[in-house]
Amino acid sequence: MKPHAIASLIALSCVCTTALAQQRLSPKERGTALQAISTEFEERYVFPEMRPKIIERLKQLQKSGRYEVDDPIVFADRITEDLRGVSNDRHLSLRVNPAAYVAALAAPDSAAGEDAFFRHQAIREHHGLTEMKILPGNIRYLKITGFQWVNDETGTAYDDAMRFLKDGDAIIIDLRNNGGGSHGAVRYLVSHFMAPDTLELTFLQGSETPSQSRILEHLPAGRLQGKPLYVLLDGQTASAAEAFAYDVQQFKLGELVGTKTVGAANNNKLIPIAPNFILSVSYGRPVHAVSNTNWEGAGVAPDVETPSSQALDAAQVRALSRLSRAPGATPEQLGDYRWANVAVEARMHPVSLAPVKLPPLAGRFLRSGAGAPPIEVVYRDGALWFAFPNRPVARLSPLTEDVFAVEGYEVLRVRLTGKTLEMLWRDESAPRVYPRE
Repeated sequence: MKPHAIASLIALSCVCTTALAQQRLSPKERGTALQAISTEFEERYVFPEMRPKIIERLKQLQKSGRYEVDDPIVFADRITEDLRGVSNDRHLSLRVNPAAYVAALAAPDSAAGEDAFFRHQAIREHHGLTEMKILPGNIRYLKITGFQWVNDETGTAYDDAMRFLKDGDAIIIDLRNNGGGSHGAVRYLVSHFMAPDTLELTFLQGSETPSQSRILEHLPAGRLQGKPLYVLLDGQTASAAEAFAYDVQQFKLGELVGTKTVGAANNNKLIPIAPNFILSVSYGRPVHAVSNTNWEGAGVAPDVETPSSQALDAAQVRALSRLSRAPGATPEQLGDYRWANVAVEARMHPVSLAPVKLPPLAGRFLRSGAGAPPIEVVYRDGALWFAFPNRPVARLSPLTEDVFAVEGYEVLRVRLTGKTLEMLWRDESAPRVYPRE
């Protein structure tokens, strides 16, 4: 989680698999790497009582010949599997990452090289804020693929994103497949939903004085407290992403929707190990202000459990239901919520009409006015097609037994009763009814 999650680092690797496969580890390189790994655990690992167990396990497996492979990827995968097997710590890993290795060695006495590497990637990926959109019903959606943080730069990107969310009736933050990143980004994000100077986490690191993470007092975009908040999770949500989800749950800021997360809470450092490896070692652990513990090994359980693929729709349904019951909702807003809910429910529970039911709904429907050409609904290729005069023909897809979405027209739907065609426009309270010819 802090300063950077190893899952994020894997995604940032600049070296293709083919190039890695051409490299070969010599016996001397394997031995040197194993010694360096053992030294790092002896000096840094967050749980002192586990250090000798981890080191002894690596020695045993080295003697057994498990690491006598010349493929660096296989070597790293086996080390990762064994480190996690003895510790159950998901932040422990060894990865082949030449770009990050070179960056870490560029300034061995500081974090300058690593910081430059992550800054480059953060800028290319807009600091992990990869998608923002307005969902029907004015639900504002933000996808965060990683909690990247660059001092004096990332905050501006978050400010813009928070201003976008602030104008929504409800908010959905998507953390599915988010492997974590920097706690600085988590604190900046969660501060928008909480009161200033609230204690969030206490970080413990060996004999060092504990450090605290508190909610920020100044936020350029202001706070978003009071808006319905939904956070999407899955089995790939880890580390810093779990920290935000845990905050939302413990402080009761919103609802978590999806599946249980990875369960990686410890704070990790990324260490260069020759040749071209990056070792992730846990050096500290967070303690939450509410639970007095963390999510290590347990993960963060959703409030609403649903398959990852349906999490967004499930969150929208809950948001629309809550908004529809909100005191003070205007008729216009209530109409928007009903309109949006029909489409979401249709995605979650698709309507399949028997082919025999479709042809009787086709026909020509008369419009008022002398010489006005009729509207046609045509049955072909097992589907109904909507032909409005002087406009492209559009396919009709069932939302309910008699209401159809019109392909290419988000603000228009059609109800077919067999005797009439009703055009339902989102901004009109009553349908326009046309009789069959």
